[in-house]
Parts: sequence; structure tokens; C-alpha cells
Amino acid sequence: MCRIAGIANKNLPLPAIEQMVTKMCNLQQHGGPDDAGIHTCAENNLVLGHRRLALLDLSASGHQPMTYCNRYVISFNGEIYNFPELKNELIKTGMAFRTQCDTEVILAAFARWNTQSFAKLKGMFAFALFDTVEKDLYLVRDSSGIKPLYYSATETSIEFASEIRAFAALENKNENKIWPVLQLAYGHIPEPSTTLQDVKPLHKGCFYKYNLSTGAESYQSFNHYSYSDCITDTLCAKASIKNSLHLAVGRHLLSDAPIGVFLSGGVDSGIVTTVASDYQSKHLKTLSLYFNEAQFSEKEYQDSIIAQIQCKHYQHLLTENEFGESFPAILNAMDMPSCDGVNTWFISKYAKQQGLKAVLSGIGGDELFGGYPSFNRLSIATRLQRLPSRILLEAKQSADKRANRLSYLYLEGIKGLYLFLRGQFIPRQIAAQLGMSEKQVWSILEEHPVLPSLSKLLCKNKASWMELNMYMQNQLLRDADVMSMAHGVEIRVPFLDDEVIKTALSISSDIKYKGIIPKQVLIDAFKNQLPETVWNRKKMGFSLPFNEWMRESIFIKDIMENKNATARNNYKKFREGKLHWSHLMSLIILQTRRVN
Repeated sequence: MCRIAGIANKNLPLPAIEQMVTKMCNLQQHGGPDDAGIHTCAENNLVLGHRRLALLDLSASGHQPMTYCNRYVISFNGEIYNFPELKNELIKTGMAFRTQCDTEVILAAFARWNTQSFAKLKGMFAFALFDTVEKDLYLVRDSSGIKPLYYSATETSIEFASEIRAFAALENKNENKIWPVLQLAYGHIPEPSTTLQDVKPLHKGCFYKYNLSTGAESYQSFNHYSYSDCITDTLCAKASIKNSLHLAVGRHLLSDAPIGVFLSGGVDSGIVTTVASDYQSKHLKTLSLYFNEAQFSEKEYQDSIIAQIQCKHYQHLLTENEFGESFPAILNAMDMPSCDGVNTWFISKYAKQQGLKAVLSGIGGDELFGGYPSFNRLSIATRLQRLPSRILLEAKQSADKRANRLSYLYLEGIKGLYLFLRGQFIPRQIAAQLGMSEKQVWSILEEHPVLPSLSKLLCKNKASWMELNMYMQNQLLRDADVMSMAHGVEIRVPFLDDEVIKTALSISSDIKYKGIIPKQVLIDAFKNQLPETVWNRKKMGFSLPFNEWMRESIFIKDIMENKNATARNNYKKFREGKLHWSHLMSLIILQTRRVN
């Protein structure tokens, strides 16, 4: 896990490019505290930069950017979990290796199989690979979009980095004026928009090829997932789930540096923890948060899992005082705006304090197996979406907050459904907050983002697609990456292993979503390993007592009360219990980040 950056520009002197790339890397130093490197291709005016978080082959031979056969050079962020198998396969074809790290395997695989190699990589990754002979620069991102990669390209230049903040090293990047609208509507900025004009994320499961001689570019998918009903037997489904997750967790424990597991007390983290204990037995380290506020604490569920496995467990009491002291640093750690991620910041901080450099997380289980309320609510929302547009738009004038949200169903397809189910402020409120017309807000939301038609998907698979590709992609994974890397810690997600995803998407909906409790088939697959107190209870989620703590924060009060009347009014609503803490987070981000 690392941070990468690079620039190729025909119109700038090489020393200037080297200086900018160095600055881009320094702005991402938190995500790569162990080493730094720059590689210059003088004849192409290309500079690749790297900040390293060493997890495999901790020696100097893992230094990046890395070259291979004097032809290929790479700057790589991520982990390739099947690199030992690929390495053995490549050795049989005559390829030679000098390191024990996965980075060199990517290079050798490309040298042998060219772009067909990308689909062979199993893991989380975002990298830039340059072919010095063909003058082709490849930007590549993993199939689940776990690792971020942003870029900007013209006919004469290309710039890229792991974080948006790195582009502050460049003078030609301007603010994207629509991002506040998207943030207030979604609680995050959905891909492919960012806070900067002309800077966009690379699509997951895709590679972008840019020729440094001609400026020619191409975009191609190398892997994508689709839903099917291949597995129609319940016993087969449970066996496939259990087998794929066992193998996935084993792969994700691959590390030459200390590694642990986040244990929230829920089903998904409980499964990951119990399976990991099969591999590491007494050596497993787990981390948990708990609170004095009993209604938010999951300590009893964490304890029930710990009691039946042998591990070294660290439980950390998070207090209101620590939250208040840390809140400014948390806001500063954000790269792209998000209304959440604070919990990940704290648990990653504790992981760092315990000497861990990587941790496993349960992200993905809810999205794949139906753990959210949206899986039951989407069918109702779809029926409501068929109401006449006139009725839907009239709902925005209602005094009832829930009725107000009906107006979002005016937007067609999954976009309207998502905003109805998960959106924050409605267009009328956004317009008032930003000092623009409601018509302008509707226009922006209609145009951004462009989403596919999901009419052929069954309703609950449609909910799964929505949660995977919108909520998880744009918020959970982004928060997990940025907030963990703020402490130089890597988060790994076994539920998003390629084989686990393929297994989940191939199970018939009649089996996958059947049961009296959410994720019944997943729970049944691991019922003998999970305590009943963990799975037979109301879902809490990994949350914090934000409402209480944020009401008492002087820092937040100063931000909100010293702004415009709309901001003050919203803060007043929050203090009165009429506004959720996540909505207030979006307003705080708006006040602290927006360029006026």
C-alpha cells in the first residue's frame, strides 16, 4: 500500500516536472511513510513518483518506482494477493525475478502478457506503468475500485495521483463549482466528479493508455461483474460462500509486516475475525472501539467473539474529549469530502499505535448479501417512482420531511431511487444553502453522475448494485482508504475478493436474500463459528455517538455560527435534534473547504 504520482508534459522543463512530482508525493507522505522515490524518463519528459508503505519484501529491493528488463517502469499502490501463484507461472515461462515483492510480478506479467495481464491480478491496486519502447503510459485500477487513482490529460500532458490533494502542487487546477451541490445531495461526491475541474477518477476494472509521443489515448475495461442465477441450491450456496471467504481471508493475511483485524462486533467483521483466527491462531491481533454511551457500544458482541477464539485483542474506549480534540485533524485528513469516515480514522489510529501496518475489514458483506434496509425498501421506492412527475415535484413543498424526499424520485432510474433512500438535502434546501436557484440544482443533479439503466436486474440485485457502486464505491471505500492511510495503515477487504464477489453475484436471489433476518445465507454459512448473540440481534452498524458529541463541540459551533443565515439555521436544527449528524458533517465540510 502506497501513494503514487506522476507527470508527463512536453511543454515544461524536466527539472520543473521533477519538482512538481516531488511535491505531489510529499503531499501524500502520510500514505507512504517508509520510503520515497522518483524515476525520470528524460527523453519523454515523464517523471514517476512514489511514497512507500512497506508490507511485502521490506528490504530496499522493494523500492519504487521499479524497473524491469530496462524497458518497463512502474509506480504501484496496493496489494496483489495471488502474486506467488503468478510468479511461479511466470518463472515456468522463463521470466526472472530479483525481489520477493508483488510489484515486480506486475511488471513481469505485463512483459509476458501485455494488457491481458491486468485481468490476472487478484487484489486491490492502482498503478502507472510505462513502456519505454512503445512510449505508452498505462493507468490501471482494480475491479472493485478499492484503490483510488485520479488523473487529468490533454494532448500534450498527463498528471495523476492517488489523492486529489496532490494536485495542489500544480498551478493549473481549478475548483469544480458543482461539487458542493453533489456533496449536499449525496453526502459525498459520486464518481466521476471530483472537487477539481478536469480531474477525474479512473473507472474501476479499467485501464487508460496514453501515448507520450502522439497524445493518443484509449480506455478499456479488463474486468467487470454481472449478476446471474447459476447457484440455485441452498447447500451449494452456503458451501461456496464459506469456501470462497476462507480462501479470501487467507490471501488477505499475506504480509511481511504486522497485520490485524477490525472487530466491530457485527456479522461481517465477526466472520472475517473467526476465519482469520483459523489461519493465525494465537498470533491474531484484533482491534475494536467501544464507548461509555451504552446504546452505541458493541463491546458485549465483541467480547462474545473474543471469548471463543484465541487472539490478542485491543479494545479502545473512545471518549467525547478525544473526539473533540481530534475533529480538526479528521477534517484535514479528508481528501475528497465525505459525511463519514471518522470512525475509520480512530480505529486506524489505534491500529498504528499497536504497531500494525495492515488490517482486515468487513466492508462488502452488507452490499453483497442484503444487509441494508434499502434491500427491502427499494421495491416500494420503485413503485412510488412511477407516480406522475407533477405529484413527485409537488412533494417538495410538503411540511413533512419524509414527503419532501419524494421529489427526488422525479430523477429517473437508480439515481432518483438512491437519493430518495440515502440522499441528504433536497434541491430546495441545497439551493438555499448555496445561494443558487433550485432549477440550477435540479439541472446539476440530472446531469451528474450518468448512471446505467438497471431495468433488467431483479429488485434486490438492483439494490445490491446501488449499494456496491454508489454508497460503497463513493463513500465507504474512499473513507477507508483515506482515513487509514492518514495513519500509514492499510485496510484490506476480503469480502471484495474477486472469487467472493463472483460467488455472491452468482447465487439466485431466491436463496441469497431469503430469510427472517438480513444476510441469512451468509450467517448460515458461518453459524457454527459465530456466537448467536452476534447474528441474532438488531443491526447497529459501525457508528459513534456523534449527535451528542457534536452538539457540545465549540469548534463546530464556531464554524457554523459564523457563517450565513442558512448555515446558522441548519445548525440550530441540529441542536434541536431535527438534523442528523451526517447532514451536519456535509455542511461543516462545505463551510471549511468551499472556495467562494
